[in-house]
Amino acid sequence: MQKQYFRQATPADASTVREITRAAYAKWVPVIGREPKPMTANYEQAVIDHVIDLLEQEGQAVALIEVIPESSYLLIENVAVLPEWHDKGIGGLLLGHAETIARSLRLNELRLYTNAMFSTNISFYAHRGFEEFQREQHATWGGVVHMKKSVGS
Repeated sequence: MQKQYFRQATPADASTVREITRAAYAKWVPVIGREPKPMTANYEQAVIDHVIDLLEQEGQAVALIEVIPESSYLLIENVAVLPEWHDKGIGGLLLGHAETIARSLRLNELRLYTNAMFSTNISFYAHRGFEEFQREQHATWGGVVHMKKSVGS
């Protein structure tokens, strides 16, 4: 069994965060004809402004979750898993970690948003208890699906 653990990203990890995110979202470029929003983010600033936790497996960062605490919910800004680590339960582990963070902050809800064309993502989140509560058309990013999930204390 491999040892895995979460650790909070620091400014020194910005390039690792970018690399994991770009690798994880690359499959969506042909679907939407451009780089998805997370591929273009400023991670030097995000590691300062947001909570980004890296999941390390035997000392190698293989995935991350980026969250932003709001007054009444925890926003999941980014979930990224290196492609070679897909289908190993890591996405569910990342969402469980977000629930733990939300509970520690006494927040009773998780929220996230994803591109309306990312049907496998929408299904992935729905199978983990998230429900759609809003769709919008964004001028730059296209159709956006907003989802939420209650978090028990």
